[in-house]
Amino acid sequence: MTFKEIQDLVKLINKSNLTEFKMKDGEFELSIRTNKYKKNQYKEAIAPAASTQAPSIIQVPSVQPAFPQTPPPAAPAPVAEAPASTGGSKESTADTSNYIEVKAPIVGTFYRSASPEKPPYVKVGDTIEAGQVVCIIEAMKLFNEIETEVSGKVVKVMIEDAQPVEYDQVLFLVDPNG
Repeated sequence: MTFKEIQDLVKLINKSNLTEFKMKDGEFELSIRTNKYKKNQYKEAIAPAASTQAPSIIQVPSVQPAFPQTPPPAAPAPVAEAPASTGGSKESTADTSNYIEVKAPIVGTFYRSASPEKPPYVKVGDTIEAGQVVCIIEAMKLFNEIETEVSGKVVKVMIEDAQPVEYDQVLFLVDPNG
């Protein structure tokens, strides 16, 4: 939830007669209490209704987190799905465990190329060397070239272009024997 969305929510709660508001969305929790409780307001709100009823609840539309929820970085499952042929399923599972993960060193926006007109730094099937630039992560208007520390063959690109990435999120799977 962005700061602006929280400000708008606080303004909405201040305009209402609510004295307490709680919201939970995944790991994000928000709790707001006001000291606006006045007996006269409460009596006016429930005068037409029975005395045992509580004040009405305001429905707040669901709020999307600032960054979309990303699946856990357990990458071997999607790779293991590809070789679903008969014969070598035990070998393919062992092969996926031999892949090296190239992870994001910072939080930001992932870009596969230097600009939209240019080709990606690496694609599936490319052989990479340690120290080679494999992508760019934009953080706070700075474009950071990300260099790999491993050599091998790129097996899978785990993130779509122009998507937000978390610290230590897997970007590429690399086969060191490739």
